[in-house]
Amino acid sequence: MYLSFIHAEFKKWMRDPMLSFMIAYPLVIGLVGRYGLRYIESASGISLLPYTDIILVVLTLVTPNIFGALLGFSILDDRDDNILQAVQVTPLSVVGFLAFRVLLVMLLSFVSTLFVMWFVEIGNLAWWDMVTVSILSSLAAPATGLLINALATNKVEGFVAMKGVVGILIVFPVVGLFFTDLKELFFALAPGFWPAKVLSSLVRGQGLLLFSGAQYYWFGVLYALTVNFAMSYAFKKKVRG
Repeated sequence: MYLSFIHAEFKKWMRDPMLSFMIAYPLVIGLVGRYGLRYIESASGISLLPYTDIILVVLTLVTPNIFGALLGFSILDDRDDNILQAVQVTPLSVVGFLAFRVLLVMLLSFVSTLFVMWFVEIGNLAWWDMVTVSILSSLAAPATGLLINALATNKVEGFVAMKGVVGILIVFPVVGLFFTDLKELFFALAPGFWPAKVLSSLVRGQGLLLFSGAQYYWFGVLYALTVNFAMSYAFKKKVRG
């Protein structure tokens, strides 16, 4: 049954030009990070080494938010086609149906983020560090998708919501990198802030930021889970309302 769901989901994504482009987006990001940045360095004569953590954060945060937007539009499609109502008469509950979609998007986000960090070859990160950061980053994907659905009722509203939501969710963590004291916590509202700080601690070294890398990581896990539960509640309230 789940294989048929996966097949149907990918088939639906490939029918929509925008959604199909989103699936290929991590590859585009990887190519830009690996070859585009090296071209900029050679053409300008300016070393990007001092900005390694910022570059890594931008490249890795785009991926889970793109897949979050993919989840958001996929659910909006189902709402437009009354799929969620139809699921209620099947053995699979709506919660189970959505949970399956969320887990699929998280898996794709994890694999894609891991690929981007490995492919761009920036920061000399250990394999285990890339895996753990990818896990933490992938937790932001469902929050993005559910937030878009909590704010929108159709794909037009969803596109507007995506532009604002994804922009804020990427900008906040990047700006937060420039602060290493309590002021950085203002930007911690974005789930991507925590993996961004973990990456920064790996690149800059321990002892230079407000918390240790491990503390940023576990705070980030707890915060991401809390946000996902909150977004799930807001989404269910929106659908029922």
